[in-house]
Amino acid sequence: MATPTVNDVKIFKWPHKEPPTPESVKREMERFGFGVYDLQTIPGWFERSSHAHDYDEIRGVTAGNTTFHFQGLLPLTLEPGDILLIPGGIPHEVISHNGNPFTAYKGSTTGVRSVTEHGDGKGATS
Repeated sequence: MATPTVNDVKIFKWPHKEPPTPESVKREMERFGFGVYDLQTIPGWFERSSHAHDYDEIRGVTAGNTTFHFQGLLPLTLEPGDILLIPGGIPHEVISHNGNPFTAYKGSTTGVRSVTEHGDGKGATS
């Protein structure tokens, strides 16, 4: 099996003609075969230092905007309804470049969460 690269990161824009709700975003995430385990809200001006997961991660946005930063890839700003797929082992940072909260579901194929810290290992720094 090939090692995943940052080019394997994928974003899916909301395909429906109605606004996303927490319930509809969760259903959309489950269509990708992921277990959804957490609806998390982060505050404005949030920063999460570089980290990776040992598994493929999925994020489904229900409210707000934030930006995921990947080395070797342009930043990806997520908005409500966006579904982000990050292959296991891909380091990423999360930075909210605004003062508004951001709410998104997290998930994995197993429904379990684990994190490997990179860089300064500080985790959330907001």
